[in-house]
Amino acid sequence: MAKLNITYLNRKYRYINLHIFQPYASDKVSRGKRGKPMTKPKSEIYQPLSSDVVPRYAGIATFMRLPQVSLEQATDLDIGIIGVPWDGGTTNRAGARHGPRQVREMSALMRRYHPVLNISPYEIANCADLGDAPVNPLEIVGTLDGLKAHYQQLVGRGITPLSVGGDHLVTLPILRALAERHGPLGMIQFDAHSDLWDVYFGGSKYAHGTPFRRAIEEGILDPNRLVQIGLRGGLYSAEDNDWAVEQGVHQFPIEAVEEQGCDAVLAEALRLVGAGPAYVTFDIDCLDPAHAPGTGTPEVGGFTTLQAQRMLRRLRGVNFVGADVVEVSPPFDPGGATALAGATMLFELICLLAERRALATG
Repeated sequence: MAKLNITYLNRKYRYINLHIFQPYASDKVSRGKRGKPMTKPKSEIYQPLSSDVVPRYAGIATFMRLPQVSLEQATDLDIGIIGVPWDGGTTNRAGARHGPRQVREMSALMRRYHPVLNISPYEIANCADLGDAPVNPLEIVGTLDGLKAHYQQLVGRGITPLSVGGDHLVTLPILRALAERHGPLGMIQFDAHSDLWDVYFGGSKYAHGTPFRRAIEEGILDPNRLVQIGLRGGLYSAEDNDWAVEQGVHQFPIEAVEEQGCDAVLAEALRLVGAGPAYVTFDIDCLDPAHAPGTGTPEVGGFTTLQAQRMLRRLRGVNFVGADVVEVSPPFDPGGATALAGATMLFELICLLAERRALATG
């Protein structure tokens, strides 16, 4: 029988104790280009679980494998990733309530360092999974009020919210909470639909096609600083966009993006949004259904995932106070490609928000 190596076993089980049963202890300082050390993390607490320590398929699923903490326990936190598992505003294909869970699972595939932006977001900002916001699947107005109250707590603690829906109506209470702190917001919206309709089914003012109509009416969204990119698909009537034009909303249908090019459109979007506080919302249906079939209202002729990544990267420097990815509906894509696209866009956004927080705090 082979001789038992006690030294090896001691090292092995000490390793397991440190990294499995205390999975959020920081591993090695991540490396930048050519192996040069990057800035040391602001906090050793808020670091992703390393895939060199625990395989990506193992452990409890959290956004980006970050520690999950309660809002009450969050200290010195810059960016909180929140799930909003609710689709009570969906008018056709429901299922986006399951989006946050599958995006959490797929986000395990994200790594720490963004080689294009040259950013490791977790080295310049403290980020954590704040769990799911409170929702009631049987109540629309009550859920919207509860979500606003929840996000008011985040904003009051100085945490920048990065949310995963859920249908697009969940963006409305987030904007309400943020506008109380920052005033009327600008917004860059990647979407197949404007979500500026007035009512559905004879008088329902709260649906996933109405949030930004309500936000403009309430004065929490500045229509002159609202830029919508990627709009396409049929309308109910020729007058559907008249209200948006009257309010001064800037719309770039997919045909305009194709004609002008993504770079030109994003440059104009940056000019229109300006230096004031802004929000970015990414509806997964802005992607072509070939890339993201798992969504409530798919529209053919959309962006590729690479186009979307490049456009998000062009948003560096915008004064974003929050962001979200919405309308991932796993029941329509059991393979998870749509959730993977959502997790990838989430990583692009967390890089933007982390860089913004780092610049703001010096």
